[in-house]
Amino acid sequence: MQRTTVNPWTWSAELGYNQGEVVSGQTRTLYLSGQTAMSGDGKPQHDGDMAAQLALSLDNLEAVLGEAGMSLAHLVRLNVYTTDVDLLFQHYGVLAARLGAAGVAPTTTMLGVTRLAIPTLMVELEGTAVA
Repeated sequence: MQRTTVNPWTWSAELGYNQGEVVSGQTRTLYLSGQTAMSGDGKPQHDGDMAAQLALSLDNLEAVLGEAGMSLAHLVRLNVYTTDVDLLFQHYGVLAARLGAAGVAPTTTMLGVTRLAIPTLMVELEGTAVA
């Protein structure tokens, strides 16, 4: 698999994401459902704590990737849904650090939503990975 970034502007790469990525060659694609701050037994965690919810959502995203024999390094698309964009930006370093450590800057969209499926959850991460 070969990944080629598409960035007509440099500002997005400085923020940790690419405007586009071309993936070519023989590949496997994993479409990840939205991952939230849920425990292994399906109970919401960290009520009111955006940083902790974001970290656990990332852990859960990585768990699904790992089960498929992939890692954050294979992530080519990341959708971030949050009930509080301003609060998420205060803790965005949690996400940026994990992606940076994996050496990846996936194409990303962030959306503010009224609520998630479970009212106490504040962030949900949905992705596409290619290996």
